Amino acid sequence: MSDREYHPAPIEGIGWQLSGGLPLVGASLDNADARRLKATVSDWAHGMNIDSSKVLIRTADDSDARQLQDVRRAAFAPVFASFRAILGKEISEVTQARDDEAQAEYLASLFLPSSGWELYVAEQEGLVVGFVSIKLNLETSMGEIGLNAVHPDFAGAGIGTAMYDAVLERMREAGMHVATVSTGGDSSHAPARRAYQKAGFNVGIPSIWLCQRL
Repeated sequence: MSDREYHPAPIEGIGWQLSGGLPLVGASLDNADARRLKATVSDWAHGMNIDSSKVLIRTADDSDARQLQDVRRAAFAPVFASFRAILGKEISEVTQARDDEAQAEYLASLFLPSSGWELYVAEQEGLVVGFVSIKLNLETSMGEIGLNAVHPDFAGAGIGTAMYDAVLERMREAGMHVATVSTGGDSSHAPARRAYQKAGFNVGIPSIWLCQRL
């Protein structure tokens, strides 16, 4: 996610949906049901042999939205916790008050045709294991990778590489000359930084988001 859309430093989202007889995650789940479902998915995911060469990268549709929101909420809890730990209670209670709500609104906006973003999911054997958004700027010939990630149960299986390869090729076909991506500099974003470097992002301008209590 670009820091033009969300503060503090942009972070990556994740998403999956369930298939093969497993229930879909829904807003109606209570906390106990959500915990049981998370355990079920984790057990199933760890037993699944992910082959990144067989991953299908497809355009996201409205049927993916609710599942992505439920997973986003659970997956970003550690990231938001990292932000709060870094900033401290007094500042984070102000600056991070809308973390979940703001990110939920942002993710929902990516499904709108007017958003200016293209949203793709990575799917294998009916399971959505990741997603990635991109923006193509025809005036500047720059492509931007925005909100994206792979479900942590599938980390290290090459899913991120498959997604980035696909959208970078999409950028090339659209006539883009440069690809950009933004991510956080804290420890919770270390895997994202490594993934982007692996995908070929080898130059960058460091930045930092600073706060003070007034």
